[in-house]
Amino acid sequence: MSSPVLARRLGLGDAVVIGLGSMIGAGVFAAFPPAAAVAGPGLLVGLALAAVIAFGNATSTAQLAAVHPTSGGVYAYGRAELGPWWGFLAGWGFVIGKTASCAAMALTFAAYVAPAGWERPVAAGAALALGAVNLFGITRTAQLTRVLVTVVLIVLTVVAVAGFTAPSAPGPLWGDGIAGSGPLGILQAAGLLFFAFAGYARIATLGEEVRDPARTIPRAVVLAFCGALVVYAVIGVVALRALGPDALAASTAPLVATVEAAGWDGAAPVVRIGAAAASLGALLALIAGVGRTTFAMAREGDLPRILAAVDARHRVPRNAEVAVVLIVVAVIALGDIRGAIGFSSFGVLLYYAVANLAAFRQRGTARRYPRFLQLVGGVGCVVLVVTLPWPSVPIGVGVLLAGCVYRLLRLRRRA
Repeated sequence: MSSPVLARRLGLGDAVVIGLGSMIGAGVFAAFPPAAAVAGPGLLVGLALAAVIAFGNATSTAQLAAVHPTSGGVYAYGRAELGPWWGFLAGWGFVIGKTASCAAMALTFAAYVAPAGWERPVAAGAALALGAVNLFGITRTAQLTRVLVTVVLIVLTVVAVAGFTAPSAPGPLWGDGIAGSGPLGILQAAGLLFFAFAGYARIATLGEEVRDPARTIPRAVVLAFCGALVVYAVIGVVALRALGPDALAASTAPLVATVEAAGWDGAAPVVRIGAAAASLGALLALIAGVGRTTFAMAREGDLPRILAAVDARHRVPRNAEVAVVLIVVAVIALGDIRGAIGFSSFGVLLYYAVANLAAFRQRGTARRYPRFLQLVGGVGCVVLVVTLPWPSVPIGVGVLLAGCVYRLLRLRRRA
């Protein structure tokens, strides 16, 4: 019996929008406060470092996706280029990391819109609603993401203008204060902000649903990354300028605080709407990406085969998406945004370390970018993962080992 397959329905614009939807929601509204808490005035240095490492990873992903246009992203690439165990490590890291990201985005949405005490129920409701949207087909996902990204970009323009007109916060904002952050603080900030840039993986995980993937995916990855980088740089500068590192670190709604610091209190509700839209856009794309990777792993027997079912009408991995949403709801009930971001960064950095190694080994016409970029991305991933804040690393290692034990038991049972 042939393996279940998905339908190619996405063009270049759809792929770019899905990537932007993942990155803008994750970075702008959730990642700056925990990064400022560890780096202080060194936040922008951490952002620059995260961008350099992420660019190396983006080019590796694009190079691999052009040769392996299938669902699963680096899980599939690792299996093809390095072997099944490498693919499993990448896929498991992605699934556990991005499931935490889904919870972080749902909780971010609730932090901006929910009444006090209702954050977790609202976050769970958002995850269930968007999971339902994804079940109606990938084109519905792309259409809704396009609307959400448009709303977010308009709101972020308001934030940028307000931030540049706000009086500068007292104390060192950058430059003189960087030495006080220390190298460890800057590396930790880079690891946390890397969580924000990793949305371009969503494009690769949808490789089986993109038209002309060898041409479309590499272009979409680079375009989405560059667009998100401009947004992060502008918003990072204005938020740090308006609030200062301490107030930014303490804020649960940093962009609302930015417009309020400029005296634009009337814009605060608009920013909350933008934050909600960005978080929903990221959550929508994340659920789709994690569902596709889960589907790919189940199709290869690395997860229960029941998760490889494809809906006959809408051509989506129905069982995988439902399972992902249910797990996200469980994480929402138990976790918090900052812990979810650190844990997500661990899983995603592992995922991209495998991507860089796989891309480094490619030869001949498969090569699109110099190996130097893969070295930058791979070494950067290793450095950032070992410097993540406690307890992200030990928890991540424990969950990773649990996945390895699970696969060993499945292999033994199959044998």
